[in-house]
Amino acid sequence: MKDFPYTEKKDTRSGFGAGLHQLGQTNPNVVALCADLIGSLKMDAFVKDFPERFFQVGIAEANMMGLAAGLTIGGKIPFTGTFANFSTGRVYDQIRQSIAYSGKNVKICASHAGVTLGEDGATHQILEDIGLMKMLPHMCVINPCDYNQTKAATIAIADYEGPVYLRFGRPVVPVFTPADQKFEIGKAVMLNEGTDVSIFATGHLVWKAILAGKLLAEKGINAEIINIHTIKPLDVEAVLTSARKTRCVVTAEEHQMNGGLGDSIAQLLAREEPLPLEMVAVDDSFGESGTPDELMEKYGLNEQAIVAAVEKVMARRK
Repeated sequence: MKDFPYTEKKDTRSGFGAGLHQLGQTNPNVVALCADLIGSLKMDAFVKDFPERFFQVGIAEANMMGLAAGLTIGGKIPFTGTFANFSTGRVYDQIRQSIAYSGKNVKICASHAGVTLGEDGATHQILEDIGLMKMLPHMCVINPCDYNQTKAATIAIADYEGPVYLRFGRPVVPVFTPADQKFEIGKAVMLNEGTDVSIFATGHLVWKAILAGKLLAEKGINAEIINIHTIKPLDVEAVLTSARKTRCVVTAEEHQMNGGLGDSIAQLLAREEPLPLEMVAVDDSFGESGTPDELMEKYGLNEQAIVAAVEKVMARRK
């Protein structure tokens, strides 16, 4: 199992803030909008240095999406910022009608996704957002794994023509991907080549998959671990190549089992290469208040759950 050393932990939302600030320096068409959560979205530096390109809409998320759609008509590249719940569930109609339907070049940037939002509880811990967004035609869906990858993704989506949903989070997590990485939309990242099982992980569960890979190696299981940072468009070639090699698959995500990464990979395998698959995800449940670590353990979103899923799926392989 390959080693992934790290020297610091940072929240992925800070990666977004750093990427947005860099875009402010390099791309004059980038503008930012926020629904009264500048500090939570780490947009402070952009607001300070580029006040003429920032729009504070207040707690009016639906209006923010409409403003963002309008700004694209003048050639601007708007980045909207609020919690994932308010970026999707609260404004689904506006995104569908004003942004996705006409393919507007809006970047919907969503923090505090999943149960790792923690103590704010179920009303804020959206676990359906990937499903909501990936079902929309024209919508690109990205879920990076650490600070560096979130920063790189933020910069990359400015050059992508069309609507993007960029999902990130609140907790500090290990920074283990390269600071100088080139982020390629729709291209999975091979983290560890293996032969016994394919683990496809996204977001915060990528690090958990790495930890699981180490535990599996101690058991003599050589896991192939792939970071699926872009859920739509899915890297079909990478998924099928790995699955055909190992003949069994585990997916891992901080999202509902229905509608997430596992759902997308299951559909692909059903069409192209029917194989045993197990999903590590939230099983048809809302979240609740608690610390991020407590909630990840309760809802089975950790390395132990991934190891158990691997052992189960390998037992099903023929």
